[in-house]
Amino acid sequence: MQLSLIPIESCASDTAGERFVNYRYAMRPFKTQLLKWIGNKQRFAHEIISMFPERFGTYFEPFLGSGAVLGSLSPNRAVASDAFGPLMEIWDTLKHDHKQLEKWYTERWKHIETEGKEAAYEKIKASYNANPNGADFVFLSRACYGGVVRFRQADGYMSTPCGPHNPISPHSFTQRVKEWIPRVRNAEFVTCDFEESMSRATAGDLIYCDPPYSFSQTILYGAQSFSIERLLNAITHCKERGVYVVLSIDGSKKSGNMICDVPIPTGLFEREVAVNVGRSMLKRFQMEGQTLEEEVVADRLLLTY
Repeated sequence: MQLSLIPIESCASDTAGERFVNYRYAMRPFKTQLLKWIGNKQRFAHEIISMFPERFGTYFEPFLGSGAVLGSLSPNRAVASDAFGPLMEIWDTLKHDHKQLEKWYTERWKHIETEGKEAAYEKIKASYNANPNGADFVFLSRACYGGVVRFRQADGYMSTPCGPHNPISPHSFTQRVKEWIPRVRNAEFVTCDFEESMSRATAGDLIYCDPPYSFSQTILYGAQSFSIERLLNAITHCKERGVYVVLSIDGSKKSGNMICDVPIPTGLFEREVAVNVGRSMLKRFQMEGQTLEEEVVADRLLLTY
């Protein structure tokens, strides 16, 4: 289905009731990134949020990833989830024991001082691959190439090489943790499939979906088994229940010269917005660090209201 593009603008719903919070989005971008993550929406999360209904109940984010939109929004009630256990271990620890999260990162970062960056990275990656866990993964996410979290489909082995950059210091990581703590204090973190999370939403709630992109992220965690058809079916059921749904999905690649044609059921979405997300870090990784002036990517933001 081809929808007409509209500019970024605020929109409002007429939903009323005590369980709904009135949100106003004359907001500044929240630039502090906790995890380094490919496809991260940190730089333009405020633009996505500007399209949210003015009033809604509980906020759901079933493909949490780096949590950029959750952190920028900082809602009064939220259910934030992902099927990737080590990732959710990080978020749950941030909320319930942030000192432990800081300790995880600091202990692993110190290996750089004694063993060198690449040797430390490979050692911690080996530890993670032997026993996937949030403690190793929080360091790997900050040290791997461009935040590209890549797993072999056959055995789940994380294969991303060490990045050329120096991972942020423990002090810098701790400062980021402090900025994030108040932004997620009202979130419930759950490890589950997106359908399970979305099934909890009721009329007037809002779901923001940022799933793996079928045209650009098939090498990334969870992407090989992801079904866009199953997600679109779940969105259909949510819309039927009166739940607001916003979906980020493939838009255009190669500076607009390639349109990613994702099959969208007729009538499911009422509006579409194009969001320019800049140059493709994933393509830079695949093409060994080229500057990629011709690889500017735009997302499609689809709204059911």
